[in-house]
Amino acid sequence: MHQNQKEKKDQEIKKRIQSTKNNKMKDLKSIVFSAFIVFMLLSCTKDELADSDQTDEEVVVEIDDTDFEATDWTTDTHSKDVDPNYDQVFKDNAVQRLDIVISASNWQSMLTDMTSMYGTFGTGRGSFSDDDDDPIFVPSEVFYNGKEWYKVGVRFKGNSSLASSWASGVLKLSFKLDFDEFEDDYPQIKNQRFYGFKKLSLKNNYLDKSNLREKVATDVFRSAGLAVSNTAFYTVYVDNGNGPQYFGLYTLVEEVDDTVIETQFTNGDGNLYKPDGDAASFASGTFDEDEYVKKNNEDEADFTDVQSLLTILHDGTRTSDAATWRTKLDAVLDTDVFLKYLAVNTIIQNWDTYGRMTHNYFLYNNPATNKLTWIPWDNNEALQTGKQGGSYALNFSGLSSSSWPLIGYLYQDTVYKAKYDAYVKEVIEDAFNETTIQALYTSYAALVEEYATSEVDGFTFLNSSSDFQSAVSTLKSHATSRKAAVTSYLK
Repeated sequence: MHQNQKEKKDQEIKKRIQSTKNNKMKDLKSIVFSAFIVFMLLSCTKDELADSDQTDEEVVVEIDDTDFEATDWTTDTHSKDVDPNYDQVFKDNAVQRLDIVISASNWQSMLTDMTSMYGTFGTGRGSFSDDDDDPIFVPSEVFYNGKEWYKVGVRFKGNSSLASSWASGVLKLSFKLDFDEFEDDYPQIKNQRFYGFKKLSLKNNYLDKSNLREKVATDVFRSAGLAVSNTAFYTVYVDNGNGPQYFGLYTLVEEVDDTVIETQFTNGDGNLYKPDGDAASFASGTFDEDEYVKKNNEDEADFTDVQSLLTILHDGTRTSDAATWRTKLDAVLDTDVFLKYLAVNTIIQNWDTYGRMTHNYFLYNNPATNKLTWIPWDNNEALQTGKQGGSYALNFSGLSSSSWPLIGYLYQDTVYKAKYDAYVKEVIEDAFNETTIQALYTSYAALVEEYATSEVDGFTFLNSSSDFQSAVSTLKSHATSRKAAVTSYLK
């Protein structure tokens, strides 16, 4: 887009947002005062922000303007009565823009809530919150392509990435959007959707100076034929009382418990789990319903499928009668999907998931097969050796089978190992083919470079614009090294 066109579009968006704010402003004195507080927070230095400890402040979510009219509402764009429009929302060849408008008082509440959970901005704990609560949702306006979505639930999201970004003084934080979160307060938005999507995540590409990892990793999983979220690049602007502020280049990610299970399986009626904690390792004796976090069907409280997987995984027939053990295991777990996932995940080197960490995956009981099916999640740390001991070698040397039995026990079985090896060969020749991936990096880098390198201080993980090209070069070198590693492994 030429500069004058971009400026014209920015001005149009600013005018539309300002018009909305003017029409809906009921308590000007309160808003101006709150805006002043936020302005002081965002304009002061990290040291000054660190001095303002607000953990004792009450967190109040402001619900106002309940009688507005949803004038932009159409069936195709806002209603529940259409299929998700992937072509519109998840484009591979464009960087689209989202504007989020949050009242000054609600933005202050979001910051206060974050302070209570993670400590003072810029000097916080940089670790997980002491409780299991998510950050608060607040009602906000979302603008896209000249249309408004009303009273959308917006909150900060993430675990260590959220805490670490906050502690380091970077306001480029991940967001979760829920388009009918506040429908009880605002009946006008009952079953509001964003082109058929109820929930979406805006990932901040934490510590990824290329801003490509989340997108490329999910592309590779999908190219391998696995169920995985769709992703796309977006620029995000947030107006919290002082006009649109560029928060940076984000990756929009489809939510598994919203549309992935509805569109990539026969239906979304099966149990969906997002394990987190010791039970997520499937080590012997770790079964804990609270840690097999159900994302649907909660009222039924039926955990027999994951409990059966744990029981069969550790059944004595594994060593005494391997064929019987495999038959039992194949009946409860889609082992073909898991082994293909494992091949992809190990080739691309994705350490922040099962095998090193007890999180970042879903299990879905596919109604078509009655088998638990593995779904990868949260891939911003992929495509690098990684931390916490780093990604495992292709033969899983150093892995404790008793600690991570879904990998260790299957790899020790000759039949499953042969399938894994076949998938490794298939993936390196197709989904992670060096030539294809190099071209993809080149294409995506050209697409997003101007948006990544124009991020501003306090809203970026880049130290300079040259960091971006350096990070892309590192990714390309990684693809070459992984081909060599696979060639050596398969000899």
